[in-house]
Amino acid sequence: MEYTHLGRTGLLVSRLCLGTMNFGPQTSEPDSFAMMDRALELGINFFDTANTYGWKIGEGVTEQIIGRWSAQGNNRRDLIVLATKVYGKMGTRPNENRLSAYHIRKACEDSLRRLKTDHIDLYQMHHIDRETSWEEIWQAMELLVAQGKVVYAGSSNFAAWNIVQAQEKASQRKFFGLVSEQSLYNLTVRAIELEVIPACRVYGIGILPWTPLGNGLLAGALQGAVEGRRSEGRVQELARTHRSQLEAYESLCRELGEKPANVALAWLLHNPAITAPIIGPRTMEQLEDSLRAVEIKLTEEVMQRLDEIWPGPGGEAPKAYAW
Repeated sequence: MEYTHLGRTGLLVSRLCLGTMNFGPQTSEPDSFAMMDRALELGINFFDTANTYGWKIGEGVTEQIIGRWSAQGNNRRDLIVLATKVYGKMGTRPNENRLSAYHIRKACEDSLRRLKTDHIDLYQMHHIDRETSWEEIWQAMELLVAQGKVVYAGSSNFAAWNIVQAQEKASQRKFFGLVSEQSLYNLTVRAIELEVIPACRVYGIGILPWTPLGNGLLAGALQGAVEGRRSEGRVQELARTHRSQLEAYESLCRELGEKPANVALAWLLHNPAITAPIIGPRTMEQLEDSLRAVEIKLTEEVMQRLDEIWPGPGGEAPKAYAW
């Protein structure tokens, strides 16, 4: 496994981040435990979750699974960089979602309890809250950092101007601000190349792509390699729409002698703006297969062919659409 700094921090994280969204709904607790143990053995030290994962409002099912795994001992908690999120609906009453200081404080306490830990290494805002001021959000985050309950703050699904706004306000408050942005990014969805990636690069914010395999489309959809994945039905629909591109893509992967999923991950890892794609394995085989992506070296010719198959927006704004 290779390691890199999380954005502009001194913290080293694995080039693949273990996403845990399947833990509970799709992967049983014993299998989730085994997968986390195996991830550590493989050198993956970066685990990502969210308080809403498990999809039972207010229960934090996936966080509880991680907490019980960590509580088994053998220094598990201290061996990982643990990331979770705040924003989603955690109850039916007012103030049980979004990013008010009231909710951030309570959501953090609840996540700490479920995760059976005294601190969260990366506390991410799961979405932008256009109804709460940055003064209020950063005041809440600063307090959690001062109390030792949070080490770093991150974002997810932010537009570039949200990132700029957040960082400029943090700078005014002499606060470190965001260290990472978790965005939808893969060969099939490249919109963040326009403005989010440039903004993150300027501010030293690491990018953590979610859905790096395009809901399974890039995992060998035409070969039937996505059998058993959570989004299997959706994959087949996408495969019909993108059949000609997939034929060219999977043909290129065969030329390279690599699995499509690993080429898709390797393409992300070749971008210096990317810290770690978030892989969401449902099975041990999927987890272990992913490690190959770190070793794959794509030539400029191959990168160009991938661009031809899956065109991006044409570069960064405004050059992508203006002179």
